[in-house]
Amino acid sequence: MDVNNIVAKITEMAVEYAPKVLLAILTLLIGFWIIGKIVKVLSRGLERSGMDVSLNKFLCSIASVAMKVMLLLSVAGMFGVNTTSFVAILGALMVGIGMALNGSIGHLASGVMIMLFKPFKVGDLVEIGGGHLGAVEGINAFNTTLATLDNKRIIIANSNVTGNTITNISGQGTVGVELTFGIGYNDSIDEARKIILEVGKSCPHILNDPAQGVVVAELADSSVNLATRPFCQSEHYWDVYFYMQENVKKALDKAGIGIPYPQMDVHMISDN
Repeated sequence: MDVNNIVAKITEMAVEYAPKVLLAILTLLIGFWIIGKIVKVLSRGLERSGMDVSLNKFLCSIASVAMKVMLLLSVAGMFGVNTTSFVAILGALMVGIGMALNGSIGHLASGVMIMLFKPFKVGDLVEIGGGHLGAVEGINAFNTTLATLDNKRIIIANSNVTGNTITNISGQGTVGVELTFGIGYNDSIDEARKIILEVGKSCPHILNDPAQGVVVAELADSSVNLATRPFCQSEHYWDVYFYMQENVKKALDKAGIGIPYPQMDVHMISDN
């Protein structure tokens, strides 16, 4: 093969494709720079909205990958490559991935709903589904983590969170601690009420407003049940609960007021 012809061919190709290659490289550099800026702006916006850090990074990574794929397809089109087939293949691939990850996508969508509607935030004491009680430790892309009182970790899929009843115990800042104490039918209701209120006043975490009250909640089979609902800051919920349980029992014992247990009176009737 003639060397001159080879050199001429290479020169011709260089002249033809060099501008396209330079333009493609320039497009990629500028495109990646713009994508980086867009992702940073998106991340800051999501952060200001209060979105969880993990979900923030996850959504930003998805946006970054999507924009980079579109950029690469655009650069390929600059060289005359027919991108229609690539788009079709990519679409079919995404449909397949979507079907395979149907459950995971549902969890992700539920996580986004939690972030948008904010039924609770990290640190809140919540009860989910009537059975899972704990402080919210983390809200991630696919699951929510609760820390229980006995230091267990409960991981709940986000779709199960949004699909169940959510009771935010501490989300209002202050919370009422529901307590019930039973006394005997022969004991004084007024004296027991006075004792419960005095114990409440001695607790450093119970608020004065709203004021604590004590009412007769039920005339049960074996006891007269007195209900009280002292209010406190949400972070002191368990402190108040355990303080009242222990100290009311001690004060009632000291006053000679018993907390009855279920019992049955049997009357014997003699024929004689």
